[in-house]
Amino acid sequence: MIWNMAAGTDCPPPFTVLDSGYIKESVPQVEDELLESSDDLKETPNELLEGSDDLKQTPNGKPPRHSVSSATLLQPSDVDFDLTVCGQKSPSDGKSSFLPIFRSGCCAEKGPKQYMEDEHICIDNLFEHLGETAGFPSPGAFYGVFDGHGGTDAAIFIRKNILKFIVDDSSFPLFLEKAIKNAFLKADYAFADDSTLDISSGTTALTALISGRTMVVANAGDCRAVLGKRGRAIELSKDHKPNCTTERIRIEKLGGAVYDGYLNGQLSVARAIGDWHMKVPKGSSCPLSAEPELQEILLSEDDEFLIMGCDGLWDVMSSQCAVTIVRKELMIHNDPERCSRELVREALKRNTCDNLTVIVVCFSPDPPPRIELAPTRVRRSISAEGLNLLKGVLEL
Repeated sequence: MIWNMAAGTDCPPPFTVLDSGYIKESVPQVEDELLESSDDLKETPNELLEGSDDLKQTPNGKPPRHSVSSATLLQPSDVDFDLTVCGQKSPSDGKSSFLPIFRSGCCAEKGPKQYMEDEHICIDNLFEHLGETAGFPSPGAFYGVFDGHGGTDAAIFIRKNILKFIVDDSSFPLFLEKAIKNAFLKADYAFADDSTLDISSGTTALTALISGRTMVVANAGDCRAVLGKRGRAIELSKDHKPNCTTERIRIEKLGGAVYDGYLNGQLSVARAIGDWHMKVPKGSSCPLSAEPELQEILLSEDDEFLIMGCDGLWDVMSSQCAVTIVRKELMIHNDPERCSRELVREALKRNTCDNLTVIVVCFSPDPPPRIELAPTRVRRSISAEGLNLLKGVLEL
C-alpha cells in the first residue's frame, strides 16, 4: 500500500507527545481541524514525523510511490484514546438493512502531457440508464476509468462499449463477475476486429458495477480503486505493473520479458485492452493480458465512498492520503465532484507527469460522521481506529 501530501497541507494529530511519553489529548481541537480546509492545516509535530520515510523526497523532488510510513509510534500499552464515529452504527451481520444511495463526481485534466488520452464513465442510476428490459435490480450504478496510451481509439471504444458487453453477456445479471470478465475479453477482441480504429493503441480499464449492496470491481492495468471505510483506505484493485512479482512470473511463463520495468521493453503495464501489435492471435495466451482481476464486496454503513483514479494520481499520492483528503472535504461541503477536483489539484501540485482522471462515489446522502476522541485520563491501548487516524495524519 501507499502514502504522502504537499507542503502546507499537513494535518495535526489530535494529541501532543510529552517528554514523559504520555499523551496529552486535545479533543476540541480535533473537531475544529477536521473541518478546516487543507490549505489552513498546521504542520505535524516532529516527534510523530521523525523517521518517516513517507515524508522524504526522492532526488528528483517527487514523493516516493508505494511508500509505507516507518514513523515510530507508541506501543499499544503506552497510550489509549478511543476513536468513535458519531451518529453511525456498524452493521452486526450480513443482514443489515443498509442500502446505498449513489452520488458521484469526476474530474479529468490532461496535466503536463500534450494530449488527453483518458476516458471515464459515471452512471449513478443504472436501472434508469438500462431500462426495465435489462432485468437489473435497483439501486445500481456503474463507473469506469480508462487510461489510454498510443492514441485515444482504445480508451474511447471501451468507454462506449464495455457496459453493453457486460449487459449482453448470458451470465448477466445473475453472475456479475463472470459477465464482467467475459465482457473485458470480448471487448478486446471486438476492438481488434474494428478496421476503422488504430488497434495498436491500448487502454487500461477499471470498472465498478454495483447492484444493491454488492459491488464488483474489475481491473486490467494500473488504475486503482480505493474504498474509504470509516477513514481507512481499503484497496480494491492491484496495480498491474510488469515488475509486480505475480505479473512478472505470468509474463515470463508465457515467453515475455520485463526490461527496466517495461513489458518486453515497450509497455509500463502488464494488462491492457488493445495493443494488438504486442498480442498473439485471438484465443491464445500472451504476456500482455486483457483479463481483469475482480473483487466483490458487500457494502455496509462503514463504507463511505469509493475513489477511482488513473496512475497519474497514484504516482504521487498514497491510497490513505487520498481517502483522508476526500473524507475531510466531504465533511466540509459533502460534494463528491469538488472532492475529485481537489484530488486532481493536489496531484498537479505534486508534479504528476501524466493525465489525471478521478471519480469519487459516495454511498450515502450524508457527509461522513465526525471522528472524535473519547476523553479519558486512563492510559490504555490505542484502538484500531486510532491507528487509522494516526496513519492518515502521518501520511499527509
